[in-house]
Amino acid sequence: MCPGAHRGLRRSWRALSCCSRRSRTRTCVRSGISVTTNPPDEPESAVDAGDSRSEVAELAARVAELVGSESWSADFGNAKVRVDRSQWFEAVEAARDGADLAFFSFLSAIDWSNDVAVGEPLDETVEERYEILVRLSSGRNNDSVTLSTDVPKNDARIPTLVDLFGGANWHEREAAEMFGIEFEGHPNLNRLYLTDEFEGHPLRKTYPLVSREIKPWPGMVDVEDMPSTENPEAEQAGSSEDEASNQQPAASSEVEAGSGERAAGSGSPEGDAQ
Repeated sequence: MCPGAHRGLRRSWRALSCCSRRSRTRTCVRSGISVTTNPPDEPESAVDAGDSRSEVAELAARVAELVGSESWSADFGNAKVRVDRSQWFEAVEAARDGADLAFFSFLSAIDWSNDVAVGEPLDETVEERYEILVRLSSGRNNDSVTLSTDVPKNDARIPTLVDLFGGANWHEREAAEMFGIEFEGHPNLNRLYLTDEFEGHPLRKTYPLVSREIKPWPGMVDVEDMPSTENPEAEQAGSSEDEASNQQPAASSEVEAGSGERAAGSGSPEGDAQ
């Protein structure tokens, strides 16, 4: 390398080091390429995180006031508003039109039951019910809200949302099939996944899982049985060897007894002759 080129590289390195100390943008003087680097270990600003939480809480409070609810939350960055079952259709309509939440994301349900693991005490504080949730979003910004309501297990009925969102059609059919919830006014609550002969609602916590072994699960592929960890041929061979070993001493004793008798019989004439 010629001395002139070496001096040029040193000048470029000094300029690069100077730029890196002043800002996060590093510029190579000779190439003119700028690269912006962000240290990976730099934490997110607490102010920005606080602003995000406050925006979600503000959205939840605004939608709750719009639909006439006093129950809302903004946990984990999710705005959630609870409404009464009698106001379900009206609340979803108000959120769609008044809060610009015109995009239907999904509708689902949760079975809240006193279902505990083995060895754990029963939680009597849990109110057994079905919770129905619908997620609405805005197409103009990042606003998204989950509206939920409860229906009792002995009266699992709620108005359909098909007149508000066409996409709710299949979501409600799935919830009706899996949980047994009746969506009043739905144009077609036919099954999506299960056959007409299938009994029960699989996503209910009271649904017995043993029935999946008794009755074939819909869509199950007929495959070969899993290979057994036992070796029946070896066991059969071992039992045969045991039987043979048990019979061998008996056979030898019979042979010895027979030879003794023959020896005694052969000696009798000789004694008589003498």
